[in-house]
Amino acid sequence: MDANSLKYRVNLASSSLATALRTGVGITANPAAKKPAKLLQLYEFEGCPYCRIVREALTELDLDAMIYPCPKGGKRFRPRAIKLGGKAQFPLLVDPNNGEQMYESMDIIAYLFETYGERPLPLKWRVGPLQKFGSTITGIARGMGGMRARPSKRPAKPLQLYSFESSPFARLVRDLLCELEIPYVLRSAGRTRVSDWVPPAMRDSLNMQSDPDQENRKALLKRAGRVSIPYLVDPNTGMEMAESEDIIRYLTETYATS
Repeated sequence: MDANSLKYRVNLASSSLATALRTGVGITANPAAKKPAKLLQLYEFEGCPYCRIVREALTELDLDAMIYPCPKGGKRFRPRAIKLGGKAQFPLLVDPNNGEQMYESMDIIAYLFETYGERPLPLKWRVGPLQKFGSTITGIARGMGGMRARPSKRPAKPLQLYSFESSPFARLVRDLLCELEIPYVLRSAGRTRVSDWVPPAMRDSLNMQSDPDQENRKALLKRAGRVSIPYLVDPNTGMEMAESEDIIRYLTETYATS
């Protein structure tokens, strides 16, 4: 086992612990009553506990978003976020559908449920301090993952990532996208059926047919022939791939500069 493989396995172990600490939040989807015509824009960074709970709500509501990574020390989107909102505070949501712009994770979550979910805010999101505390503990398990910027080449077009927030494998890819300040469209792909919980390799070995009803999972099945999260699409190179370790290797070789 080489050093990169060992590092990947250590990171996967801590990511799996982070998923366990969030006790099922950010995995399943109960799609919003309506979807925004234009992509929501989220300025955030992966290691931020307040950003994490907003991404969990995006998974739960089955909402896609344009992610502008703003890690500490970042020079690509962090200055733009500060100019937009007037302060270095994250997350920052911009909704181009109605001109809304806001800070504060719990305000953002309430807005998403009211505007797109069109249903009452679930009980777990009404106890904001508890969710923030749990997310902070989860962040400790991840250490510095997705926290600080690394030198990189900026892609001409945003990438796309099929993901759900608490996937331990997708989290590692999002960490790196954040650190490299690579903008991407987050394609929410939370689980909605019992069969979604069966790992792709097990489905293959059992010859199980995937039959998702979640929109991005259906699109991914049509696109790739199977549903495997995370799944990266890079329109700059034409590359499409699953398997987090392979995606991390690809992003490092293609965009990291040191």
